Amino acid sequence: MIATAPEAPGAERAHPTDGSVTLTGVTKSFGDLTAVRDLHLEVGSGEFLSMLGPSGSGKTTVLRMIAGFEDVTSGSIRLAGVDVTRMPPHTRPVNTVFQDYALFPHLTIAENVGYGLRVRGARRSDQEQRVRQSLEQVRLEHLAGRLPHQLSGGQRQRIALARALILRPQVLLLDEPLGALDKQLREQMQIELKQIQREVGITFIFVTHDQEEALTLSDRVAVFNGGCIEQIGTAREVYEFPKTEFVARFLGLSNLIAGEVAETLTGERRTMSIRPERVRLIPPAEAPADGEVSLTGTIREVVYTGPATRFLVSTDAGVEIIAEQPNTHHPLAEAHFGRGDHVRVAWSPDRAARLP
Repeated sequence: MIATAPEAPGAERAHPTDGSVTLTGVTKSFGDLTAVRDLHLEVGSGEFLSMLGPSGSGKTTVLRMIAGFEDVTSGSIRLAGVDVTRMPPHTRPVNTVFQDYALFPHLTIAENVGYGLRVRGARRSDQEQRVRQSLEQVRLEHLAGRLPHQLSGGQRQRIALARALILRPQVLLLDEPLGALDKQLREQMQIELKQIQREVGITFIFVTHDQEEALTLSDRVAVFNGGCIEQIGTAREVYEFPKTEFVARFLGLSNLIAGEVAETLTGERRTMSIRPERVRLIPPAEAPADGEVSLTGTIREVVYTGPATRFLVSTDAGVEIIAEQPNTHHPLAEAHFGRGDHVRVAWSPDRAARLP
């Protein structure tokens, strides 16, 4: 919710257009369990940041601390430069969209969207105008008179978004709001959500465990593990250049090659991460291209995924390599390689990320 209580004289105020968020040394403990440890995070005004990680990694706890639903054990949180660490939720310039949209079943869509304004005592003419504008933002103005049960899941999600945006928060927090949607609708809503964020121009902080969703939506992605941020960067940076083995494994598929095999291939004993789409399959007698490294092996499994075909190769060096090829051939044509074929996997070392 947005603050409605009057401020004390001389109270520090956030700039109404500044949506920056700064967490400094934030730790959250539940008894003997430390859910978040010494977290430092800066989110720019107007940025779309996704917090990505497995269950229990601390991302939702961080979101709840920014919203004020959880107290901070130590450290500080600043919104638009103002310390809000000990401020109650209703006095913070943020709003939250949850996976459970929590629409009032007996109110129309317009009444649901305008509920917050009505609670704040806004004039009726202002309510009507802003409800209309909010519904236009989510492209559902034609459904203003319907009840929630008459809408699809995707439409209800957009209504929940409109209800949160109508109060004009400086920061919008989204806790896996697309989690209840089916895959096709979820992918459609990802694009629409990013477009809406660009149009309204406010800061979005989005929690998800879906790697593809985070890469699709975000200006930056913060990958969480064990209450800490393992890596933060643009979608391209965290996918193409993972800094830890956890990030390489969690964000999509990755081939990790270490020890003697890595040293034999590259002269370095450092672990390297190579994405399956960077790996080529060629006949075993064919020499790799200039600058490439390669291993021979046998295809153990072939998986057709629609846009691509994935090959699991057991190499003679004792490591398993996944190669992925786009299905650009004629739909009725057979793949060039099948299960049991002896092949060579080849890739360019400059397309592999070196891990510490």
